[in-house]
Amino acid sequence: MDSKNKLYIPPSGPPQGIKIDPQVYVLMGQENIFKMLEDFYLEVGKSSIAKMFPSDLSVASKKSAEFFVHILGGPPIYQERHGPPMMRKRHMAFTITESDRQVWLSCFRKILVGAGEKYRFPMEHMPSFLGFLDQFSGWMVNSE
Repeated sequence: MDSKNKLYIPPSGPPQGIKIDPQVYVLMGQENIFKMLEDFYLEVGKSSIAKMFPSDLSVASKKSAEFFVHILGGPPIYQERHGPPMMRKRHMAFTITESDRQVWLSCFRKILVGAGEKYRFPMEHMPSFLGFLDQFSGWMVNSE
């Protein structure tokens, strides 16, 4: 985090209360979750926040997919390979503003168009997933 900026703590606190039905993982499968995150990172790579990510987005994509496998009801492969997620702490190395968050969300929304066909995402669970993304990304904001 840039030393000029005072640490910002979102008033809403960490994500709470949003549970995504584990059927999402059952219906999508791990391969489709990895494909969805690969497409997401390709979109991020074209965005104004691309500079926050490594030039080889495939590594970041795979690591994020491991995290999302568990979020969507699958096994805790992220935790097994990398330890506890502690995502806010892991993102403190970057200055993340509300504007950056909105770009991140917009990249996700873009790839989620047609997610039922592209990734076998069960669309009846999309509202809870979007709610998770909204709360999760809000908690990553660390600068005003």
